[in-house]
Amino acid sequence: MDEVLIRGAAAVVTMDGARREIAGGDVLIRGGVIAGVGTGLVTTGEVVEARGCVVTPGLVNTHHHLYQTLTRAVPGGQDALLFGWLKTLYPIWARFGPEEVFVSAQVGLAELALSGCSLTSDHLYLYPGGARLEDTIDAAGEVGLRFHPTRGAMSIGESDGGLPPDALVEREADILEDMVRVVDAFHDAGEGAMVRVGLAPCSPFSVSRDLMREAAVLARDKGVMLHTHLAENDEDIAYSLAKFGCRPGQYAEDLGWTGEDVWHAHCVKLDGAEISLFARSGTGVAHCPCSNCRLGSGIAPVRAMRDAGVKVGLGVDGSASNDAGNLIGEARQAMLLQRVALGADAMGAREALEIATLGGALVLGRGDCGSLEVGKRADIAVWDVSGVEAAGAWDPVAALVFCGPMRVRDLFVEGRRVVRDGQMATVDLGRVVETQNRLAARLMG
Repeated sequence: MDEVLIRGAAAVVTMDGARREIAGGDVLIRGGVIAGVGTGLVTTGEVVEARGCVVTPGLVNTHHHLYQTLTRAVPGGQDALLFGWLKTLYPIWARFGPEEVFVSAQVGLAELALSGCSLTSDHLYLYPGGARLEDTIDAAGEVGLRFHPTRGAMSIGESDGGLPPDALVEREADILEDMVRVVDAFHDAGEGAMVRVGLAPCSPFSVSRDLMREAAVLARDKGVMLHTHLAENDEDIAYSLAKFGCRPGQYAEDLGWTGEDVWHAHCVKLDGAEISLFARSGTGVAHCPCSNCRLGSGIAPVRAMRDAGVKVGLGVDGSASNDAGNLIGEARQAMLLQRVALGADAMGAREALEIATLGGALVLGRGDCGSLEVGKRADIAVWDVSGVEAAGAWDPVAALVFCGPMRVRDLFVEGRRVVRDGQMATVDLGRVVETQNRLAARLMG
């Protein structure tokens, strides 16, 4: 059985129950699983020298729209709030097809990998030109990341009072039928699964109550997780109060959208009662700090959520609203925003790193990931802190969040090398980027 020994790291950050950090630490990989964590480990297999490096669990991204990497920095949407931004982008997305969805997913996944991410979710809620969920699943298979795609949906178009153009919405019966198809075809509930599928109606303002309720029933029947956007900004709250007569948390609870198998994106405007509801029910949150800044949505109450016991992970959100996909950068931004809101002692670097690793794994229901412990999956990031970014740093672990590097040296997923010496090892990234730029130029034309 193949073995790899990562040897002699400046620090191995385990994220285990004791949050151990092992100076001069080693991690032994065997058959895609962590077989040893400590010092002085030996192997007859490959040795990866990690002197001058910090080794962490692979980072976990709990919210993304991979298709949006094809529409970064679009004029007209650069300075808009959420609803205006969506109205600018929807007509462009309506011109996508399977190639656009596949290639933009490849680019987004590679960008995540280079930022140390080994496991990512994706929220694909529109299917123009015959695109299907498997266009993203195929991309993840090529790039080599562990993947949690969600079958999203929009069913209320402009003619019925919704935000999206009618051309981008689907019949709810068709949505539910395809949800069954993709779960049956691609979901793997087993230990170490490379693909798990979730169900994800886009938002309370783009689908009906019936679809939200029926998706929840279907997800529980199939044993898969639920995901949507919730309480993202003031417009979102106002819409919920006007249309449903209640706040988003109450709306979610009434429709079966709270529980250990549910996670919501953003949650910038949750109030105290909603935070208590999420903590009590085990509902998770995908915190997207850079996107929340980009769209002017506000600062999510992450400190209050964490203190109440809410599961919180990080998300880069779509690259049309970030416009980057760098997960270690999100950890830094999450820490800084809590400090802006609450003071310099509101969140430390190690807590931000925990949210980016173990926190995200718990949000996605992946007890087999998120920490470096014997028996866990070998999803491991190796960060070279000997370069200019961290030069002069007294604490190499804190340096990852405070100063960098922002790019991983090596990334292992299920024990396989996805990034080697700072370069993608699985795909020809230059060719993929060239294709992406060609597709973007065609959309602009």
